[in-house]
Amino acid sequence: IQILSKGELQVSDKERHTQLEQMFRDIATIVADKCVNPETKRPYTVILIERAMKDIHYSVKPNKSTKQQALEVIRQLKETMQIERAHMRLRFILPQKEGKKLKEKLKPLIKVIESEDFQEQLEIVCLVDPGCFREIDELIRSETKGKGSLEVLNLKDVEEGDEKLE
Repeated sequence: IQILSKGELQVSDKERHTQLEQMFRDIATIVADKCVNPETKRPYTVILIERAMKDIHYSVKPNKSTKQQALEVIRQLKETMQIERAHMRLRFILPQKEGKKLKEKLKPLIKVIESEDFQEQLEIVCLVDPGCFREIDELIRSETKGKGSLEVLNLKDVEEGDEKLE
């Protein structure tokens, strides 16, 4: 009974190794899913990300979540390869009154404005870094007192299909 209540389960080296390998694969999968090559806007394959992680000698931390580690890996990989988080495509609809003033506050958080329409209200379709989403959402909510809206059109802007070779 003592062992059952206070004892720790001993994990064999082989089990630990398998667990770390699985985490390594999961981290690579998250990175591949969230990132693109900024020049081509194309996603990287999981195998390529795994190889890049081995090249930078990334070691898995079993006590940290795979998502946290994936964000860490992205930061580290930026030093050795062309990689960045895929942008999100958003649409804001802002009330006319607050629209212009709010657009100025949002500008630094926007990567690319794809379209802008200003009739009854200001409608902007743009690309942003996913890391800025919460800040943008809070800005729109507080500045428009709930009258503005934010819609996610695309979680990640990537080029799909086969690459055309010249």
